[in-house]
Amino acid sequence: MQVSRPEVQGWFGVATSTYAAASQAAMRMLELGGNAFDGAVAGGFVLQAVAPHLNGPAGDVAMLVYDAADGRAQAVCGQGPTPKTATIDAIRALGLDRIPGTGLLSAVVPGAFDAWMLLLAEKGTLPLRTVIEPSLDYLDRGVPVDGRLHATLVAAQSVFQRYWPTSVEVFLPDGTVPAVGELLRNPTLYSVFHRLLDEAEAVGSDRLAQIEAARAIWSDGFVAQEIDAFCRQTEVMDVSGQVNGALLRGSDLAGWRAWFEPALSLEYAGYQVLKCDSWTQGPVLLQALALLPAQEMAALDPNGAEFVHRVTEALKLAFADREVFYGDPKTARVPMNRLLSQDYAALRRDEISARACNDWRPGNIAGCGAPIDYAAACARKRETGLLAAYGGGEPTVQSIEALGYRASVSGDTCHIDVIDAAGNIVSATPSGGWLQSSPAIPSLGFPLGTRAQMMWLDPVAPSGLGPDRRPRSTLTPTLVLDKAGRGYLACGTPGGDQQDQWQAAFLIRHLVHKIGLQEAIEAPSFHSEHWPNSFYPRHASPGRLVVEGRFGSQVCDDLKHRGHDLSIGDDWSEGRLTAAARDPDGRVRAAANPRGGLGYAVGR
Repeated sequence: MQVSRPEVQGWFGVATSTYAAASQAAMRMLELGGNAFDGAVAGGFVLQAVAPHLNGPAGDVAMLVYDAADGRAQAVCGQGPTPKTATIDAIRALGLDRIPGTGLLSAVVPGAFDAWMLLLAEKGTLPLRTVIEPSLDYLDRGVPVDGRLHATLVAAQSVFQRYWPTSVEVFLPDGTVPAVGELLRNPTLYSVFHRLLDEAEAVGSDRLAQIEAARAIWSDGFVAQEIDAFCRQTEVMDVSGQVNGALLRGSDLAGWRAWFEPALSLEYAGYQVLKCDSWTQGPVLLQALALLPAQEMAALDPNGAEFVHRVTEALKLAFADREVFYGDPKTARVPMNRLLSQDYAALRRDEISARACNDWRPGNIAGCGAPIDYAAACARKRETGLLAAYGGGEPTVQSIEALGYRASVSGDTCHIDVIDAAGNIVSATPSGGWLQSSPAIPSLGFPLGTRAQMMWLDPVAPSGLGPDRRPRSTLTPTLVLDKAGRGYLACGTPGGDQQDQWQAAFLIRHLVHKIGLQEAIEAPSFHSEHWPNSFYPRHASPGRLVVEGRFGSQVCDDLKHRGHDLSIGDDWSEGRLTAAARDPDGRVRAAANPRGGLGYAVGR
């Protein structure tokens, strides 16, 4: 297959991201003598500046990192927990049966900032100011508004003007949407980061002391204080159609820190595929791969109907288990050993046949999990009207027409992969704190996250709402170790529930069929909407399978004949992947998704 752009190759290092500016910032750190960890942090802060509709300072991040010095791979948890007063009774007392996807009620402790600081302190080498400086240029001098950011602002404009005036001040200069190509500045956030850097550097010249000071400023200093004041004083309209305040308080942020933890892994095609634990949806990918033996997938056309069918049916089973069993492993009993066992995979594999099964089929593990009301999820519809038109999730707004208002926005989150010459690897997926899902805090220049919308109002559900719990995030980076246990591949994508679907197809094509990174990224892709969506209003579409038009009529007809409820999308509409790899001889490679024209890989 002819690709649209080359696969970047070299020996010094590579960086690839869903935004070219972040890739360049990461590469800049390598050129300054930093490592992959420094590069990822710099790229992460640039993503906040250039893509405020896809992630923000008060969002969250999941990471997988490989340290070549000790040969150790770990996960980094940058998912903040729910407030201490976040109870099911508190939400139901407001007359709600689901947690709103927008506004303030679904805000959790911001986790991204401290996670980036943890990575910089423990694994990085460069000073705090050096890694943050590339983002400051964009905040001060402006970021060129791309088509997706413009469309998001157009979709949000009426909501901002009618309900969220603080967001008008930050994101709609002069009260209007900047045109594509115009510069959008954020002088407030620029000042916040400058003040943070100045206060951190005031403790002395020691690099680690400055980073620790920055963490304290965020969780206990002026940033936390401004968040606390805003949450105490503000109530706003949200997607539920009523005015609600925040449960989040400064006491929830106080002293909170991100941490390293073990990653989960599965042997596949001679490699070890690593994912974050069940506070993310990451184990879904491992479960799906366990249902798709490499030797069997090798015999299939990687762009054929049988391939699409098999992957989709495996994902239906794995995502059903996600809904029933996954949650914060610190507060819920998650039977992950059983879910990733060979015996369980063999039982579930027998449920896959030549025809699509559009029933709801979670597994059965005694004493674990909680059922969901699948029929209710199927009955829900994407809501229309002004309040629904700006996206409550990892945001996707289809064409909506109501009250004379029309919007067409497709949004995702962000991803970045970095590898240096020594073989250090980072795969990171930052998200949350979207400008269109929560009102901006005027003194800080950014909104809070809304991740609690992913929790059920069910006291026995592993992903049920409760105090000090991590919502089960969709953020799901991937790290792959080679046969010798060395870091080989980092990859990931935006896309909510679609993230592990697109990664499953990519990994099988690359690891099993030996298709190159760029070609595997550009290959026609697909996703299912069979299970309840992670984002408000938590709807499901039984049997729905969406494929790119490039699959062709023969493949599409075959899939329809098998019983899939097929929807044919645009030719280049599925997938936002980036990937980077390091070969045993030290050569590094990187590739980026051409869809949307914003992702880019760099290196030498």
